[in-house]
Amino acid sequence: MADAELELVARRVRAFPDFPVPGVLFRDISPLLKDPDSFRASIRLLARHLKETHGGGIDYIAGLDSRGFLFGPSLAQELGLGCVLIRKRGKLPGPTLSASYALEYGKAELEIQKDALEPGQKVVIVDDLLATGGTMRAACELLGQLRAEVLECVSLVELTTLRGRDKLQPVPVFSLLQYD
Repeated sequence: MADAELELVARRVRAFPDFPVPGVLFRDISPLLKDPDSFRASIRLLARHLKETHGGGIDYIAGLDSRGFLFGPSLAQELGLGCVLIRKRGKLPGPTLSASYALEYGKAELEIQKDALEPGQKVVIVDDLLATGGTMRAACELLGQLRAEVLECVSLVELTTLRGRDKLQPVPVFSLLQYD
């Protein structure tokens, strides 16, 4: 069953060469989002992994701005959990904490509301893609500022040659699909 579901998910991720710049092979998840069966399968597979790995030990799912918001709430609902948002700078009301991360052309910041979590709460971070690991690393730092425990970082797609998981150590990483 899981193999058939994973195959369904994989068939709905398409590649676009030389986008957004020459030399980049872009992995597009739009067909997956368009197809309810493959999207549902992706959520079930991620949820199954988290149940097998953490049992009932997760308190919240943290979705990363912006495509992590597509997977975070659905995954949280599948697990019977709440979802907290980690957003780009300036998008959240009230008191926030921030963490910076490097981009190829500068830097960016992520924020979380100061009251999003209590110290010691256990969180899994979810995004659509793990590439260089900078965004997820900043999310881990933010959750650390709140003294939450990051159990794992999960993504639909991982670009393995960019070695993003190395930046996240010692936090475990799981991805449904891996590409060079």
